[in-house]
Amino acid sequence: MSATQTVTPGSHLTLHYRIALAEAPHTEVLSTFGGHPATLVLGSGELSPKLESCLVGVVCGTRQVFTLAADQSFGERREDFVQSVPLGTFPPTMNVQVGQVIEFSSPEGASYSGLVQQIEDGAARVDFNHPLAGRSIRFEVEVLAVL
Repeated sequence: MSATQTVTPGSHLTLHYRIALAEAPHTEVLSTFGGHPATLVLGSGELSPKLESCLVGVVCGTRQVFTLAADQSFGERREDFVQSVPLGTFPPTMNVQVGQVIEFSSPEGASYSGLVQQIEDGAARVDFNHPLAGRSIRFEVEVLAVL
């Protein structure tokens, strides 16, 4: 590992990272610290483009913390991403429950997740927003190697 190596677009990286809420007490959402580091290629989509842009210019061997507003990280919450889905559209064997995260497929084959918020009048109210939408986050990174 060389301290003179700097992260650039397309870099192959080994790093530890932590995503936490920006508001104190900085509730942790995801972390590789204390476990195995992550290995990724910048620009491959393994992290969101906004998080990847934070990594560009980071020097190998350093630890940095970035605070990102909601519009800079996972976006603002959108009420139009909360949909009413008739219970009859779910497989008959599925026991849809409040708090359940369900995988859906679009006609084009893309998959996306939705959180069941409420069940009422034969329909499930499903929130398709990212769980961190509308929240500022704290993104901490320690770059271990730039390949």
